[in-house]
Amino acid sequence: MIDLPKYWEDLNVLHKNREAARAYYIPFADEKSALQQQRGRSPFYRTLNGNWKFKYHESVQQVEDGFYDADADVSGWDDLLVPSCWQVNGYDQLHYTNVNYPFPCDPPYVPNANPAGLYVREFNLSKDWEGKQKYIVFEGVNSCFYLWINGTWVGYSQGSRVPAEFDISPYVQAGRNKIAVMVLKWCDGSYIEDQDIWRFSGIFRDVYLLARSPQHVRDVFNRTELNTGLDHATVTCELESIGHIEAQVKLTDAGGQVIASGACQVDGTGSLVLEVERPQLWSAEAPNLYHLTISAGEEVFCFSVGFRKIEITDGVFYINQVPVKLKGVNRHDSHPVLGQTVPINHMIADLKLMKQHNINTIRASHYPNDPRFLQLCNEYGFYVIDEADLECHGVFHAVGDFNMLTRLPEWKPAFVERAIRMVERDKNHPSVIIWSMGNESGYDENHMAMARWTKSRDASRPVHYEGSDPRHFGSPDVEVLDMESRMYSSPAYIEEYAKNENSTKPMFMCEYSHAMGNGPGDLKEYWDVIYKYPKLMGGCVWEWSDHGILTATEDGIPYYAYGGDFGDEPNDGNFCIDGLVSPDRIPHTGLLELKKIIAPVSFEAVDLAKGMIKINNLYDFIDLSHLRLFWKVEEEGVPVEQGYLELGDIKAHTSENVEIPYHLPQAAAAPYILTLSCRLKEDQRFVPAGHEVTFEQFELPVARLAKEAAVLRNNDIEMMKQKDQLIIEGFDFRHVFDTYKGTFVSLTKHGVEMLNKPLGFNIWRAPIDNDRKVKRQWYEEGYDRATMHVYKVEVTEQAATKIAISVEFSLGAYIKPPLLHGTAYWRVAGDGRVDLKVDVRVREDLIFLPRFGLQVTMPSGTEEVEYFGNGPHESYIDKNHSTRKGRYLATVDSLFVPYVMPQENGSHDGTEWVSVTNEQGMGLKFTGPQPFSFNASHFTPEDLTEAQHTYELKPRKETIVHVDYKMSGVGSNSCGPELLDIYRLDEKEFSFEIAITPVFKEDE
Repeated sequence: MIDLPKYWEDLNVLHKNREAARAYYIPFADEKSALQQQRGRSPFYRTLNGNWKFKYHESVQQVEDGFYDADADVSGWDDLLVPSCWQVNGYDQLHYTNVNYPFPCDPPYVPNANPAGLYVREFNLSKDWEGKQKYIVFEGVNSCFYLWINGTWVGYSQGSRVPAEFDISPYVQAGRNKIAVMVLKWCDGSYIEDQDIWRFSGIFRDVYLLARSPQHVRDVFNRTELNTGLDHATVTCELESIGHIEAQVKLTDAGGQVIASGACQVDGTGSLVLEVERPQLWSAEAPNLYHLTISAGEEVFCFSVGFRKIEITDGVFYINQVPVKLKGVNRHDSHPVLGQTVPINHMIADLKLMKQHNINTIRASHYPNDPRFLQLCNEYGFYVIDEADLECHGVFHAVGDFNMLTRLPEWKPAFVERAIRMVERDKNHPSVIIWSMGNESGYDENHMAMARWTKSRDASRPVHYEGSDPRHFGSPDVEVLDMESRMYSSPAYIEEYAKNENSTKPMFMCEYSHAMGNGPGDLKEYWDVIYKYPKLMGGCVWEWSDHGILTATEDGIPYYAYGGDFGDEPNDGNFCIDGLVSPDRIPHTGLLELKKIIAPVSFEAVDLAKGMIKINNLYDFIDLSHLRLFWKVEEEGVPVEQGYLELGDIKAHTSENVEIPYHLPQAAAAPYILTLSCRLKEDQRFVPAGHEVTFEQFELPVARLAKEAAVLRNNDIEMMKQKDQLIIEGFDFRHVFDTYKGTFVSLTKHGVEMLNKPLGFNIWRAPIDNDRKVKRQWYEEGYDRATMHVYKVEVTEQAATKIAISVEFSLGAYIKPPLLHGTAYWRVAGDGRVDLKVDVRVREDLIFLPRFGLQVTMPSGTEEVEYFGNGPHESYIDKNHSTRKGRYLATVDSLFVPYVMPQENGSHDGTEWVSVTNEQGMGLKFTGPQPFSFNASHFTPEDLTEAQHTYELKPRKETIVHVDYKMSGVGSNSCGPELLDIYRLDEKEFSFEIAITPVFKEDE
């Protein structure tokens, strides 16, 4: 066994020989290269990314001493790409757990069988680096590591997601050198790195060497200030040096024009103040950047400078003296193949999608992201809540004391260092607007010490920490925190806070509207309240991306794995599949809903008869001159008129009435729908010209013409009884009603059978992730196993052109009393149409129903779906603002939404009619006097309920159609508050009407 001090279990040792934390930068040899920020072009930079020799041990006890020797033979070891996570490369156990520690909770001790990864590689040093100080930088190593150079031990570091830098000058020479690293999976720091993630290990971020002059600038802090009028700014460039050096400082604008410059002598410390008149301000909407270059000796550095002023006044959060709403998401480092190793193009892909969906804020949950990610946020315009790499959620579950570690003084150095290393690295990024002291770790003296140090170092940004929520029984002393922060509070709760005169701080929802599976469905209610009250800053949806691991079955079928799929214990199942986008960054419908709800432009009807619309500019800083308003009027999906308007300079936070020049008829056979679409006039970074920022629809005030009755050659119908069956025949149809089953078992037109199984009433939906709590009560009452009992069937009318049948029935499950009683009134008309009216009485003591409607199983080949309703993507009663009322043609397969965990999906509320047919147009048309919800699928609710992964689903040949009176909403109760009452099917009495018409629609 290797003989090393056990720093990994020593709270008194957080590092050995590691350099003090500093701002992120790369030194370049000239100003042009520094401005381009292509670090590979710097002669002072050398990457150590690439193939390393690698050996994995299940326990550090198995590591043999001497592997790090300069002459040690490691040629037989495996090759492993750095950066990477070793679990996604076939080593160790892929393991997902949210709260629970994957080892006994005995801080600071970790398992004796502590997995170790050994890394070795050789590298060359140029003779040009002779006479320079040589440093090695590890941007991220999980969880701790020991470092050797040419057989000599150099140092130790822990703290997984912030850089570790070592001076290796005494250990290297020109030419060939050898580096060895031992990474341990666990250390005492793992107790405060208990985030809701896959537990990855290894050198997962970049590793590189830097060559520095013996006298050089070590650290830079560019402090920006704006005066009250925002027309004068200063940059105080604070420099720290090794030795004495002269620094030339220059500030240029985006066009390269020099705005201010100066020089200062730096002997340990030094500073210089640059003044700027009428600065262009930085915001997420207008990310105006200046570039500050520092030339010191042979080295040139470049920093992005953004002038913005962050203030909290009278409980309101301001940027540049404007009250700003943070429209954000929580983002983990996550890649479906690489794990927590995130390439820069993947970062860009995330930011691109966020821009396209109106997101302006990112909470770096729950650790500092790659520094290049912050550089991208500076440039492309995002507000960032930078969060310390600190979470010890598992302590609460293990010992029942959420505040234990933050209260213990022996943990204080580890806590405070997490803040120091974050702030020092990221202090120069204008995108960072808030410092966060970690996540879900209780609240006591250690967090207060973090906040106090942060404020002493940087008073220009407010400090956030959610764990001070009194509901977590933390310390009541929250004076060091600048805002109240909450997780998963209901709209009613945050409104109560905003209305309370004793609430003196702004409220920020660092996590809300849990986006797991088919959801979230409660966004509009939140934002109606947020916009209403100045004290509400906004919030960040949990979370950005599903964290599935791309894998495959033994048969080679790809799927995304989650907790437990690799035999990992303890695990939290699919709780890591909780994002607005899939692991491969395909937007879920929840992201489309968020885009619409937080859109920077909204519309109100003023006088639709005259085409008067009110346009509200919800941007904080820019006018609407970059947008063009397209409008279109349709009659049941058929365009009638269209055009566009220039919006001009409607200022931020103002409104203006505009006239849309459409013409309305006196009356029409179908609704007239006005669709307004705001689109970009020109290309913007990440977003092309023509991109739709938002839209709105209005039904125009046009009277509805009475529909003409169909002309039939023969309206007469006949009914014959054969045992338990009523045979109802007309000119071109033959329907069969089973009196024993109390329903139709056959519907035909011209001999074409439209049913594969009898019609039936249904209350069950495959539980969505947000049903994870309420479904226990659903199962207990037997909603999933409800069957129909027929009490009485009666032919109530038999005429030449009409047959009417009533059925008294109940739905119930074994053991339990009936869930509901109902009377179904069926009527068959001379054209073959079947009208249904059902009156329902639900048992008083029941919790709300998932749904109520008719389940129709149609034959193989029924693949075409045409409808007029909300589309084109799925919609639910509380998740439909991103859909448009229109006429759509789709296939059954295209309506399916492949959530990683199969669940209810693909329904469409607000439907006025839907036809489900074969490709020749033969099938059934459903219409109702009131809009209804429908779903067409090759899976039954039971299929979706039983499957745990998409590969387990086997499509049926038949098509299962649900035509629902109502389906309960989707909400966000997987972690958020309960589904709002208004979105529950909680009525104890209701009636539902639907008409079912066999059609050959191509002849209509």
